Amino acid sequence: MAANFAYKNTRDFQFLLKEWLPMEEVMAYPQFKEYYSIDDVEPILNTFRKMCKEVIEPTCDDGEINPVKFENGQVILPPTVGPTLQKLQQDGWGASNVDKTPGAMVLPNVLHWMLWDMVTAANPQIPCYFGMCAGSTDLIQAFADDNVKKMFLPKMFDGTYTGTMCLTEPSAGSDVGDILSKAYPTDNPRIYNIKGQKIFITNGDNNYSENIVHLYLARVEGSIPGTKGISLFVVPKYWINEDGSTEFNDVFPTGVEEKMGQHGNATVALSFGDNNKCRGWIMGKSPLTNDGKGEGMAQMFMMMNQERLATALMASALTANALYNAADYARERVQGYHKPEGRVALSKHEDIKRGLLLLKSHLDAFRAMIFTTYIDFDIKYFSPDEKVRKEANDEIEVNIPLCKAYCSDECWNLMAEAIQIYGGYGYCEEYPIAKMARDCKPYSIWEGANYIQSMDLIGRKWGLEKGAVFAKWFKKIADFYEANKDAKGFAKEFAQLGKAVQAYPQIQGAILNWMKNKEGDMVPVYSKRVLMATAQIYGGKLLLEQAIIAAKKAEEIGADHYDYKFYMGKVYSAKYYLNNIVPNVAFVAEILKNADKSVLDIDFDSFDY
Repeated sequence: MAANFAYKNTRDFQFLLKEWLPMEEVMAYPQFKEYYSIDDVEPILNTFRKMCKEVIEPTCDDGEINPVKFENGQVILPPTVGPTLQKLQQDGWGASNVDKTPGAMVLPNVLHWMLWDMVTAANPQIPCYFGMCAGSTDLIQAFADDNVKKMFLPKMFDGTYTGTMCLTEPSAGSDVGDILSKAYPTDNPRIYNIKGQKIFITNGDNNYSENIVHLYLARVEGSIPGTKGISLFVVPKYWINEDGSTEFNDVFPTGVEEKMGQHGNATVALSFGDNNKCRGWIMGKSPLTNDGKGEGMAQMFMMMNQERLATALMASALTANALYNAADYARERVQGYHKPEGRVALSKHEDIKRGLLLLKSHLDAFRAMIFTTYIDFDIKYFSPDEKVRKEANDEIEVNIPLCKAYCSDECWNLMAEAIQIYGGYGYCEEYPIAKMARDCKPYSIWEGANYIQSMDLIGRKWGLEKGAVFAKWFKKIADFYEANKDAKGFAKEFAQLGKAVQAYPQIQGAILNWMKNKEGDMVPVYSKRVLMATAQIYGGKLLLEQAIIAAKKAEEIGADHYDYKFYMGKVYSAKYYLNNIVPNVAFVAEILKNADKSVLDIDFDSFDY
C-alpha cells in the first residue's frame, strides 16, 4: 500500500490566515478573543500537521487492507477508524468544535477546517464520519427541543455518539420530494413512529460508538405532497427513556455499498421500523398544526450547505496531496534528456512543470474560494454587526454551489494529470495517486450531484432578493478589476479578468433570453458550463488579490530570502490561472450565443449505435 501524507509545512495556510483573510477581526469577536489570537495560528497548524503525519496517515491503508464489511447483520469498520475518531473527538478537534453556545472554547471555522483539510489528505475516510456528526449537532442545536439537545449533544460532542443525515432512498435520490418514508403521530405530539428505508448513509452503522443519531427525513401522514410536506426527525439507533435507560429503536443495517474507492468509509443501507417499534422526535413545527407543511427540507439545507462546503474541502485536500506527491516524484525520478544537462529529473521537463502548475493554480483557487466561505461562516455566526452578518450570509449562498461543484469536478480531472506526471507508476497501487483518484470521485456526486449545484446557481442564487444578492457579489469582482487593473506586473492577467467581467453578463443574458422565449430546456444543457465559468471568474479575482500581496512581499524581502519562492509561487499560480483558465468565461459566452441544440435534437436511440 502507498498512503503518503505529503504536506511538508503549513505555509500556505498561514498566508491565507495571516496575510490575506481578515483573521484578526474574527479573532477579536467575543466568541474567540478570550481563548485565541492570531499568534496561535502557526503553532496550532504545525502541531496538527505533525499529528496527521504520525497518527492519521498510518491509518489510511487500513481501509484498503480491512475494508468495511457487513457480517451477521453488523457493519464492521477498519480497526483503526473508531480509535482515531474518538481520539480526535476527545482531544477537542471534532464535533465539539461546532458548539455555538456563547463562550464555548471553539476554534474559528476557517482554522478548524484547515485542520480537517490535513486530516483528509492523511486519510480521506476519517472526515466522512466526523462531518456527518458535526452537521447533525448543528441541526440539533438550531432546531431541536431543549430536552433533545440535552439528551444527545454532550455525547455527540465528546464522541460517545455519532450522527448521520438520512435523505436518499431506493426510489428517491436527488428527487427528495419523492421519498416514501412515513411518520405517524403518537400520544406525544413531539414523538412519531417512523417507517422506511434509506440508502448510501455515511456512517449509517458502526461497531465503535454507543449510539448513532440519525437525522431522518420523512413525510407525516396527512402532510402535503412534495418537498413542502417533508419533516425532519431525530431518530437514534437506541431510544433513550426518561430515566436515562436505553432500548433498541428498531433501526437495522441491511447492507453496505461496495464502492470504487473510499473503502474505509461505511455507506450503509438502513431499514427503520420493520417491527413497528421505531420512534423519532420531530424538529420544528408539525405539518398537523401547520397546514400540512413540514419544515424538514429548510432545516436540512442548513446542514446541506455545511456538507457541500466540506465536500469541496475534501476535494481540495486530495488535490493538494496529489500535487505534493507528484512534485516529490518529479523531483526524484530521473527520466529522459534535456540539453545541455543530459539525463535529468522529470522536474526539468516543460510538460511536467505545466502539469504541476495546472494542479497548483487550481489548488490555490480552490483554497481561496473555500476558506473565504468558511470565514464568512465565522462572520455570519459571530459578528456583532447584523449588517455584516447578512453580507456574509449572502456571499455564502452564492459561493456554496461554486465551491462544491467546481472543486469536486476539477479534482477528478486533476487526478488524471497527477497520474500522468508519474507515468506508468501513477497507475500502480504501490504509489498513492491511484487510491486518491478512486477516493475523490464521489465528491462530485455527494450532497447533490453537480448538475443540481449548477441549477441551484442559475435557478435560485441568481434570483435571490430579485437578483440583488448575486448582483452585489458580481459587483465586487468588477470593482476589484477597475481598482487594480493597472497593478504593476499583472497587465495581461487583469486584461483577461476584464474580458471575463465583460463576458459574464452575456452569459446571464443568454440564459434569461431562453427563459423569456420559452426555451427553458436549453438551460440544463449549459448550466454546468455556466457554473464552471462563474467559479473561474471568482477564482481569478481571488488569486489576483493574493498575487498582488505576494508580489509586494517578494520585492520587499528579495530573492535570497527563504520565503521568496513561496511568494513567487503565488504570483505564477495566479498568472497561469488568469491566462489559461479564466479565458474560458468568454468562451462559454460565445458557446451560449451559438445556442447549439444537438443535445435536445438527438434521438435517445441514436446512442445505441
